[in-house]
Amino acid sequence: MNTDNHKTPGDLFQALAELLQREPSRTAGLTALYQFEITGRAGGWWYVDIVNGKASVIEGEAPNPNCTIVMASSDYVDMATGVLSGHVAFMTGKLMVSGDTSLAMRAAQIFGRG
Repeated sequence: MNTDNHKTPGDLFQALAELLQREPSRTAGLTALYQFEITGRAGGWWYVDIVNGKASVIEGEAPNPNCTIVMASSDYVDMATGVLSGHVAFMTGKLMVSGDTSLAMRAAQIFGRG
């Protein structure tokens, strides 16, 4: 049985932190601040602070993010577990982005499943 659909955004952000530590090539040479606003059940705020390629995942609101991504909790879980593609989520209004669009376009490469 696939247990991915029982994960919470918090679980997935913890897994993302581990992935970015294991695979620093995903953020090599980048400095950016991504804010995630996850709405609904088990939602919250998380941000990914990338400084000279070193990424940290932190729960809370970021000061002056470069790129903000807003999604419902269930849609974020589906996207983070590979059920929903980021492109489809964006095109159907399930993923909303504000700020630097070039960073938004890099998000799948940085945060996509490993």
